[in-house]
Amino acid sequence: MTQVKSGDKVAIHYTGTLTDGSVFDSSEGRDPLEFTVGSGQIIPGLDKALPGMTVGEKKTVSIAPEEAYGPQQEGAMQQVPIEQVPADIPKEVGLQLQMQSPQGQVIPVTIAEVTETHITLDANHPLAGKELTFAFEIVKIG
Repeated sequence: MTQVKSGDKVAIHYTGTLTDGSVFDSSEGRDPLEFTVGSGQIIPGLDKALPGMTVGEKKTVSIAPEEAYGPQQEGAMQQVPIEQVPADIPKEVGLQLQMQSPQGQVIPVTIAEVTETHITLDANHPLAGKELTFAFEIVKIG
């Protein structure tokens, strides 16, 4: 039976959960996720769990933040004076917005805090700093 190795194209069905059991992503009801093993297309912790598996095999892995979306970066938090925020943008904690870097790159941010004088924007990935659990099944190799 063929075993997954680095460089193979695979398809998996998966469910990703946080430590509290809440689901943050799943392929349920969708086509399986297809990618090349070892190519950096998925988070490292999941990529490393695949070699040696066979079609139909299921596995559940816990992945530390360092092998997922990395730790929370304090430098990714930015305070903006409230008067610089356009009036038509709701100032609600948890709201996701897009900023543009000086080079024109679009950066997704989340409003982390709102006070009378400023809002704090968080450019960390929403899953940064979190331990993730993936339950997955290999559905295709090659």
